[in-house]
Amino acid sequence: MYSSAKFWNKVADKYAAAPIRNQAAYEATLEQVRALASSDDDVLELGCGTGTTALALAASVSRIVATDVSPAMLDKGREKAAQQGITDVEFATADPWDAPRGPFDMVLAFNLLHLLKDMPGALSEIAGRTKPGGVFVSKTFCMPERRNLIWWFIQLGLPVMQAIGKAPFFAKLYVDDLRAAINEAGFVIETMDLAPGKDPRWTVIARRVT
Repeated sequence: MYSSAKFWNKVADKYAAAPIRNQAAYEATLEQVRALASSDDDVLELGCGTGTTALALAASVSRIVATDVSPAMLDKGREKAAQQGITDVEFATADPWDAPRGPFDMVLAFNLLHLLKDMPGALSEIAGRTKPGGVFVSKTFCMPERRNLIWWFIQLGLPVMQAIGKAPFFAKLYVDDLRAAINEAGFVIETMDLAPGKDPRWTVIARRVT
């Protein structure tokens, strides 16, 4: 159901060392989450990678459970937490199906949904872990509507990289697919915005129906 843990374990060192490509978009997303968060919130992050986002948000909430399928990625997160003296982020190996059930005030899934083979199933699990009235925030790559360079790379280049183990599973989602799946899972979308610049990822803020 989820991208291979083996792939992400293999690239953990490189992933941890790589700079954030669109720092402005990333900071904007953090500010959106902070504006929604409360100091007594319990938060679940799915697909946390090396924990950068969880650690950046830790001071704004009560507790974050940061999960990923890759133990190597999580080890990097624990190292960073220790270096930064952050103790209120709990790292756990899990995917959306076996993550802690909470329920949580907020669930985060950044750069995750397009890596799942069963996105609707994952969203159903996410809804079950979100308190009634709670918030789900995601950032998801969606296919360009026009056949630009990114579109052609995904169609032609990405399969080659996947065949040689250089890229994980990647779902070819369109924005309407994403919107419909989030609504079907029982969320009401409050905002849905394309990231600034040439970033083809959509940031969605949705609230679970009470």
